[in-house]
Amino acid sequence: MTVKTLSTLGLGLSLVLANSITFADDKENLEKLRTTTQSLIQVLVEQGAITQEKAQALMDEIESTASTQAVQQEPALIPPERNPDKKSVRVPYVPEIIKQEMTAQIRQDVLAQAKRESWGKPDSVPEWAHKIRWEGDFRFRYQSDQFQDDNTPFTPNFLEINRVGDITRVANPFFNATEDRERLRLRARLSMLAEVTQGISAAFRLATGSSNDPVSTNQTLGNSGNRFNFSLDQAYLKFDPFSWLTVVAGKTPNPWFATDLVWDEDLNFDGVAMQLKPRLGDDLIWFSTLGAFPLQEIELSKDDKWLYGAQTGIDWHRSEFRARFGVAYYDYQNITGRRNTLNSHLLDFTAPQFMQKGNAVFNISQDATKPDLYALAAEYKELAVTAHMDIYVFAPVYVMLTADYVKNVGLDKNDIQQRTGLTIDNQDQAYLGRIAIGMPKIKHRHDWQVFAGYKHLESDAVVDAFADSDFHLGGTNAKGWIGGGSYGVATDAWLSLRWLSADEIVGPPLAIDVLQLDFNVRF
Repeated sequence: MTVKTLSTLGLGLSLVLANSITFADDKENLEKLRTTTQSLIQVLVEQGAITQEKAQALMDEIESTASTQAVQQEPALIPPERNPDKKSVRVPYVPEIIKQEMTAQIRQDVLAQAKRESWGKPDSVPEWAHKIRWEGDFRFRYQSDQFQDDNTPFTPNFLEINRVGDITRVANPFFNATEDRERLRLRARLSMLAEVTQGISAAFRLATGSSNDPVSTNQTLGNSGNRFNFSLDQAYLKFDPFSWLTVVAGKTPNPWFATDLVWDEDLNFDGVAMQLKPRLGDDLIWFSTLGAFPLQEIELSKDDKWLYGAQTGIDWHRSEFRARFGVAYYDYQNITGRRNTLNSHLLDFTAPQFMQKGNAVFNISQDATKPDLYALAAEYKELAVTAHMDIYVFAPVYVMLTADYVKNVGLDKNDIQQRTGLTIDNQDQAYLGRIAIGMPKIKHRHDWQVFAGYKHLESDAVVDAFADSDFHLGGTNAKGWIGGGSYGVATDAWLSLRWLSADEIVGPPLAIDVLQLDFNVRF
């Protein structure tokens, strides 16, 4: 703290002291004011505005200045021997509210300068560090996967077959469908958010999980003590030039108003998205989102794989409820497989880099040395209608209703039959309904929420690579129930339980029940 600041603070406080000086009958008030002053300075120390040494110097200066002021104010009280009328003359009374205002103003000025100059902090950080905020979360999970006794043991793992290129060389070319599993898993995420300047920010997030799995950040325990992966999960710039316009670019969070019927909650998007959200009234906002996301860049081809999306909707916020309704169109370009000519690998890139299970696929390879390479058979042009309502007439307890419907309007059976030779059903629709009761976000101890829902997701309604990785253990061609709840055990710490019971819609039987018990913390 500078000498000038010390003097200013000392003078201000000493004026309060001096103007309050009286003798025997006012000693109590003087002592109270001195105690208040000491408390104020101690607050500055505790908040890091000044050091303890400077606080002591400040008190010494105040006492010294106050004594000087008291001497200068001596005519305020004339001793009896010099006063023929034998009366004491006092300075005008300073009201308590004036004292408080002066004290508050001094404290505000000192704290403002302390923040600007980082007083009393030998390890004070540079200005740019004040623009950065860190946050993160950690989840520890017990998961039990339970399979029905009459499941077919032969559900092909096309992703693993594609990696080897020959089903006969894969150690296990099928998904586990018969052996129950119990796993301990964890998820850790750490984010840095930086305010670059007015209207421009940047963000980075690290997360556990496999770099080859875009829809899961889980890490399963039990790998002989080896270290886990911790990789870049998000990295983006965000522009907010106006209150009604937001643009994000990079590896961004999900920009769509949607559910896990279409997008897994851990999925992030590579590309650019723009959202307009002009206000139409005091309680109504119209929002529109446009996005362009490269899925796979092909070095020797112009047929790069892309996702283009558009969504529009309304956000209606009243004192009793909040309702959102949106219509979206997701258009995938160049993700459908194309068959190679004999002994050629020119079109191998049309096979997906990642898939789960459920979508119709066909073999695009015609090479005896690498006979198996599977790619998507259908086109995907997904039309999605999503609605959500929060009813809070019983706040803090909310009633939350969610509905979602998707149809792949790009699926054409005749086109698929001509290109691939496959005859498939019109498995092109999906729908979801969900109700939750409780707190919308588990934040404090004893916060709670319970929920239940039903999901029906046909084989080619959406791209299986990006669908929920927990329901039916990932992918499409599944229907069933979801239920569970959460309970806050402390601030930013809570337990959650989910039960997901799903059956195959078409094809050989494949029933999978998943139990997840989580302990979550955020910071």
